[in-house]
Amino acid sequence: MSDGDDVKTRLLEAAKPHVPFDGWSEATYRAAVKEAGVAPGLARAVCPRGAVDLALAYHEAGDMEMIRRIEETDMSEMRFRDKVATAVRLRLEVCEDKELVRRGMTLFSLPHHALDGAQAVWRTCDRIWTALGDSSDDVNWYTKRATLSGVYGSTVLYWLGDDSEDHARTWEFLDRRIDDVMQFEKVKAQAAENRFVSGLINGPLSFLNRIKPPKGPHQTGMPGRWSGPG
Repeated sequence: MSDGDDVKTRLLEAAKPHVPFDGWSEATYRAAVKEAGVAPGLARAVCPRGAVDLALAYHEAGDMEMIRRIEETDMSEMRFRDKVATAVRLRLEVCEDKELVRRGMTLFSLPHHALDGAQAVWRTCDRIWTALGDSSDDVNWYTKRATLSGVYGSTVLYWLGDDSEDHARTWEFLDRRIDDVMQFEKVKAQAAENRFVSGLINGPLSFLNRIKPPKGPHQTGMPGRWSGPG
């Protein structure tokens, strides 16, 4: 862990008790800087956008814990759809306080922070697919993450309002959404075998074959690359 990461971790831990009352706000950020004993200049260098960067750090920490739990969970006997559902469930279970998540969603619903929020969700879903061994190297790389992003976002919203025991209703909701994703993947596979659709993909829509996932680590947002001239 770098010195910058250590400072950010200290700021994040100091900020958490304030978030339920003040949100991921400048007031929370200032209180965290003071209580963590970090020089204001250093704090601003590590978190140029103040509480926004702390909110993103909180989400990032949750992703890292999710990956750790996925690696420790034996999924060898699970159906693939159950692996996806388990990964999403593990991601939600690492959240120690719903109010931190709720306040984060409020922050990232603001137009000037919406892209940050969308990228954070995309990275989470990329990490889930990667941890589960996804090896797609074409447009499917994007469709898998896009559909799972929709599932993840809607499940988080449901989870925030769920007061059932052990969030039982949330996991039922998640199972239904995962079934939708699996059905979508099944339809895509059937379409690929259809002569008419295959003709389109290899003809007028052949540009889809040139869409490739990003090179290197995928944790930089929603990037992509074009395979071919131009």
